[in-house]
Amino acid sequence: VYRGSVKEFPDFDANQDAEALYNAMKGFGSDKEAILDLITSRSNKQRLEICQAYKSLYGKDLIADLKYELTGKFERLIVSLMRPPAYSDAKEIKDAIAGAGTDEKCLIEILASRTNQEIHDLVAAYKDAYERDLEADIVGDTSGHFKKMLIVLLQKGARVWAEPHVSSTLTGALPTSPSIKDLLEAGELKWGTDEAQFIYILGRRGKQHLRLVFDEYMKISGKPIERSIRAELSGDFEKLMLAVVKCVRSTAEYFAERLYKAMKGLGTRDNTLIRIMVSRSEIDMLDIREVFRTKYEKSLYNMIKEDTSGEYKKALLKLCGGDDDAAGEFFPEAAQVAYRMWELSAVVKVELQGTVQPAGNFNDDEDAQVLRKAMKGLGTDEGAIIDVVTQRSNAQRQQIIKAYKAHYGRDLMADLKSELSGSLAKLILGLMLTPAQYDAKQLRKAVEGAGTDESILIEIMATRNNQEIAAINEAYQEAYHKSLEDDLSSDTSGHFKRILVSLALGNRDEGPEDLTQAHEDAKKLADVSSNESSDSLETRFLSILCTRSYPQLRRVFQEFIKMTNHDVEHAIRKRMSGDVRDAFLAIVRSVKNKPAFFADKLYKSMKGLGTDERTLTRIMISRSEIDLLNIRGEFMDLFDKSLHHMIEKDTSGDYCKALLALCGGED
Repeated sequence: VYRGSVKEFPDFDANQDAEALYNAMKGFGSDKEAILDLITSRSNKQRLEICQAYKSLYGKDLIADLKYELTGKFERLIVSLMRPPAYSDAKEIKDAIAGAGTDEKCLIEILASRTNQEIHDLVAAYKDAYERDLEADIVGDTSGHFKKMLIVLLQKGARVWAEPHVSSTLTGALPTSPSIKDLLEAGELKWGTDEAQFIYILGRRGKQHLRLVFDEYMKISGKPIERSIRAELSGDFEKLMLAVVKCVRSTAEYFAERLYKAMKGLGTRDNTLIRIMVSRSEIDMLDIREVFRTKYEKSLYNMIKEDTSGEYKKALLKLCGGDDDAAGEFFPEAAQVAYRMWELSAVVKVELQGTVQPAGNFNDDEDAQVLRKAMKGLGTDEGAIIDVVTQRSNAQRQQIIKAYKAHYGRDLMADLKSELSGSLAKLILGLMLTPAQYDAKQLRKAVEGAGTDESILIEIMATRNNQEIAAINEAYQEAYHKSLEDDLSSDTSGHFKRILVSLALGNRDEGPEDLTQAHEDAKKLADVSSNESSDSLETRFLSILCTRSYPQLRRVFQEFIKMTNHDVEHAIRKRMSGDVRDAFLAIVRSVKNKPAFFADKLYKSMKGLGTDERTLTRIMISRSEIDLLNIRGEFMDLFDKSLHHMIEKDTSGDYCKALLALCGGED
């Protein structure tokens, strides 16, 4: 199925189009609208025919005339569209290595993403256009393992796309699977790193083989190959290897991410934007659009519209081919990516790990004395308090509270409250509460007073297991002499209230998955007829998402993708709104990958201007002994920066020190 956004123009006439372009550039000024309308609605093959017709009719070079008449980014875009794909890539690479510096990102993008045939055509085009050898130029302009991998990618036929022996190789005893064993021994199991093995396997194996290798690697090591690459490699070599892995997993997702990064924040990386929009417009732009919409909750069309202007913007939007925010469609690529994730999640069991462990040689009396000394007399030794509180488990902190009372006849919580202030006080006092007491307090704050903080209610109620919910209910009743269910009922309404009340019961099934039941549940979630009321739709989602076990829901989501060709998150966004939508999305994301859910919330609490310290503090406290180490890994995978680094950059003083101590290390 053709997945490009630019198609062959019907009733095409090269002479007629050449004449139209000549007239658009004739005389004083040029009709840019006519130029962009015509060129963006013709395929590359048709544009090349127009170039020939233009030369035949007028004895002039069309590209030279376009360069003369147009300027800036618009000119670069239009001229790029007029070149054959291989020559366009050759020009990009020539520009990337010309002059004093090297544009490594451009080299990585092109050589990591192109097929064997495209690489072959690129090498020939480079030779034809510049009378130079591409491999020799890259060797002269790069170095080290980065250079070696680029050369491997350049070799025609280096990636073996069809490997009939793959299945038998990978379905035998896992430790003997050559590629997986070699990768583990090259990195995870080796003191130092054997970069040559990474180069050989990632540079010379085919996509089908590598996808299986990545899946098996995840099962054996408990971590995705990307995380190992980040840990073992560095610099441009690391970026290149990550790009290769991303393109193996999903080329469309790789380009969606590149496009997003080209436009996010201040300024636009126009060279990247032009290169991708031109090169993918006749290959997989529809898939890129949908992955973009799913991953960033915003259409590519709208991001281009907001980030660019003038004829340049109009031409890019034509190449984009449509607005997915308006269309509400879902294309197969995003569904396939989601489905592969579910296939893998069904067999991979990742061990959850916190960053705070019980302290060895723990002595509650000594810790109580250290804390008393830190708060006695004039001034407070915040550093000593941070060292003790953040390096003890919650159970050990409860023992310290009792020892402090026994020694000094004083309430440690009251003393900490009087000596500390601001964000640090909230963090330290939160750590001294039991997890259930802390969650109960956060829920109480969310419902008391004039307004309701629905986001906190959703975060806590959607992510806690049955045992945690039971403990929260008990702590809430003890602290506030009211039931949590009553407060939730009185402070919320409608379907949102029903969702929270259902979750507050803590009655989620805990049994194994049932494939037959999963199929039936998926049918219920997918079945929407025009005569059904909105109520029955919400009720069906509630009855399944709030009661089924996590393994069962994972299987339901997988069945839903098979049945509808799209992810359940997309269905929720499309068919629901407000707090109900947000609650269901939180449940789905928590079921899919709870550490990734919290990594996303942490990132959003710190990105942009200002910091949402309430969210940052709450998550760092509540996950520090459960899965904060996993959250760190997901944070790095999702945002290409460490949680430690972002906290360090976004917070300050003793609050920052305490958060970094909980974070547990720099990734």
